[in-house]
Amino acid sequence: MKNQYMLDVLETVKKRNPGEPEFIQAVTEVFETIEPVIEARPDLVAAGVLDRIVEPERQIIFRVPWVDDSGKVRVNRGYRIQFNSAIGPYKGGIRLHPSVYMGIIKFLGFEQIFKNSLTTLPMGGAKGGSDFDPKGKSDAEVMRFCQSFMTELYRHIGADCDVPAGDIGTGGREIGFMFGQYKRLQNEFTGVLTGKGIPYGGSLARTQATGYGLCYFTDEMLKANGKSFQGQTVVISGSGNVAIYACEKATELGAKVVAVSDSNGYIYDANGINLDVVKQIKEVERGRIKEYAERVPGSVYTEGCKGIWTIPCDIALPCATQNEIDGESAAILVKNGCYAVAEGANMPSTPDAINTYLANGVLYGPAKAANAGGVATSGLEMSQNSQRLSWTFEEVDEKLHNIMKNIFAACDSAAKTYGMEGNYMAGANIAGFLKVAEAMKAQGCV
Repeated sequence: MKNQYMLDVLETVKKRNPGEPEFIQAVTEVFETIEPVIEARPDLVAAGVLDRIVEPERQIIFRVPWVDDSGKVRVNRGYRIQFNSAIGPYKGGIRLHPSVYMGIIKFLGFEQIFKNSLTTLPMGGAKGGSDFDPKGKSDAEVMRFCQSFMTELYRHIGADCDVPAGDIGTGGREIGFMFGQYKRLQNEFTGVLTGKGIPYGGSLARTQATGYGLCYFTDEMLKANGKSFQGQTVVISGSGNVAIYACEKATELGAKVVAVSDSNGYIYDANGINLDVVKQIKEVERGRIKEYAERVPGSVYTEGCKGIWTIPCDIALPCATQNEIDGESAAILVKNGCYAVAEGANMPSTPDAINTYLANGVLYGPAKAANAGGVATSGLEMSQNSQRLSWTFEEVDEKLHNIMKNIFAACDSAAKTYGMEGNYMAGANIAGFLKVAEAMKAQGCV
């Protein structure tokens, strides 16, 4: 990056956000790819778009006290970053995980701006969460935490202001408890959260959306380069919703998925992952993936997560967490013949890994484009709630498929327009940025 204005803004970001490497990494990656746009558009510089887009419109931190089953008072910290509302109400998930702190939420909120823009739906960027860990907690403990969390958050959200959704640690159970508390406090039934249960305003296909969307995007990227899922070997990290339904759709499209993981280790099954067993362990029993090896003969469990990327594959779909593939793992993937990587998690590849992909001609689908299916379907849920309608699974899935096709087309077109054909990371950043930047410029200095 050579543009002095951009370098100055980035330096300000680093000074204002010390100790937040994930956020600085996310901003740097976007800046490095949109430099040609800034060079060609002095009007955006004059409007101070970059200075404003890196600064959240609002940062909320709050205490979350709750009582565990033994009667002991526990205290966690809650966050909501309302990053940018230039193209619509704030939209972004709630992450419940011990690793959550301001820098994680800020990086996720920043990424969400561009991801939501790419969907073409009117949604701004936000993110929230807490360092609370739902694992090992009883339903009653999770309920008490969620009610306490929403007792503060409800002041800051609304159907036309900020619509949170699920994320890591926040599934249907947690969304249900939060929605119930919001309804109690506000005395209204409104589409203030997405990822709700079907009986009370949720959307069919929402559970499958991120994983299916990832495969729809990847399929478009493969087709554009003369390839397909058919007969290909796929490695998927993670075993939550995204990984499970990416596995389901990739298999449906003709691939063989041979590995999945969780935070403790990974399973390798040369015969292809038996998804029914994974669903039973993770969705029904809330167990650990190592139990798969006890139930499926011929499969092998290995402690630790990093080794999953040493398994030879044609296509890698990282669906676990940020920075899970570093430069070393990326080099091993390339050496073993992997020719395509598409991200189901948020920023799962380090800058060194991305450089390795691009230097070796690996087809690379960045998270803000490839995993946008979840928030796209959340946007469709918002539409259904606003209209008091309920679409069929097939209707939602068709809309999702078309959105992911359009996202790939936008990435491909933007990359070609700015002389970076095949660089879908640059295309995603440019296409997502331009829509938001134009809206910010039109609305003045706010």
